Amino acid sequence: MKLDVILRIGVKLVLPFVLLFGLYVHFHGDYGPGGGFQAGVIAAAVVILYGLIFGIEAAKRLAPPALLERMVPLGVLVYIATGLPAMFLGNRFLDYGVYAEAGSGNRTLGILMVETGVLITVFASMTVIFYALTERGR
Repeated sequence: MKLDVILRIGVKLVLPFVLLFGLYVHFHGDYGPGGGFQAGVIAAAVVILYGLIFGIEAAKRLAPPALLERMVPLGVLVYIATGLPAMFLGNRFLDYGVYAEAGSGNRTLGILMVETGVLITVFASMTVIFYALTERGR
């Protein structure tokens, strides 16, 4: 019983920092290693660890399956919506130069938008897979 209390307190202390690290990986992805996929997996690991320690039902209250099922295609739509303006202006799909010409000055905005779409989809997909695996055999 005492070990359970230590784990619960430890997880509550660590998870915000893990999530903060995931955000760092996401926003640092256009300057160095990292990006949307890695950040999505780190964010999903937060929900998975929470579910392992506090129970699956608690995790489902934190990240409801209905919301996650909407997030998967939302991330894909963000990704596609990032590439379409370039195509409409006669360039290639995901040509980030369109955003540089629109006033941002560099391609960072386009990269950040693509990585955000990837983060949303990967986070939701990994969490839904975790939920599916935990419900297996019930």
